[in-house]
Amino acid sequence: MTQTAAIRVRGLRKSYPGSDRPAVDGLDLDVAHGEVVALLGPNGAGKTTTVEILEGHRLRDGGEVAVLGVDPARAGQAWRARIGVVSQHATDLAELRPAEVLRHFARYYPAPRDPDRVLDLVGLADVGRRQVRALSGGQRRRLDVALGIIGGPDLLFLDEPSTGFDPQARRDFWRLIRSLADDGTTILLTTHYLEEAEALADRLAVIAAGRITAEGTPATLADRQHRPATVSWLDGGGVRTLPTATPSATVAELITRFGGEVPGLTVTRPTLEDVYLEMLR
Repeated sequence: MTQTAAIRVRGLRKSYPGSDRPAVDGLDLDVAHGEVVALLGPNGAGKTTTVEILEGHRLRDGGEVAVLGVDPARAGQAWRARIGVVSQHATDLAELRPAEVLRHFARYYPAPRDPDRVLDLVGLADVGRRQVRALSGGQRRRLDVALGIIGGPDLLFLDEPSTGFDPQARRDFWRLIRSLADDGTTILLTTHYLEEAEALADRLAVIAAGRITAEGTPATLADRQHRPATVSWLDGGGVRTLPTATPSATVAELITRFGGEVPGLTVTRPTLEDVYLEMLR
């Protein structure tokens, strides 16, 4: 197994008793150091199982896995200090305060981030001495992220991290993740929000039936940039639409026809969500 990738997976397999199909069925995946990769897929596709195996929280049935050059099934404390985990489930520390929680968990790491700096980074500096039970859902989720990064991880796992956020909180969270990526943190993200994946990820990997079925950048996934565009305009009081592989030529023809500005002109290409849903059919 090469150590040049932060994550390298070949032929990963995992089944659960009583299920008529594997949860993960021969999955291959590579994540480079410093890369942000988003795993996309419907519920039951194998995303969370895959991430739990990579984190060392679940044993696999077969395949080869190296995370930061180590097999997670045999990893020790030094390896665990190099990863951060933000799971789907919110932290339940109701009687404690964010500042004391972070100071406590920082002691488990050989080179932790400064707890006060982390509170500021995740937007909890103003509520650091308030009991967790008094925080909003979004603030509790920020505390989860704070716990995931307090150890200064080389690799951060984020499993549905912004679930329950309102739109503003989600965009604030995106800025946080971008800042971590800019600092060189490798990030593996699972999300159901296609806008989030497009905003954060260098590369997307689509999981279906326990396998990676497509990979690419948000712009190039499934050859998205070469798919036909739709040109729309107003003509005779109604809306006309034309799918075309050459939208620039179509617009030029319309400008000539109208002798200038084209009323109600729009040019749209398939969104990431359009492409993703088509791939799952």
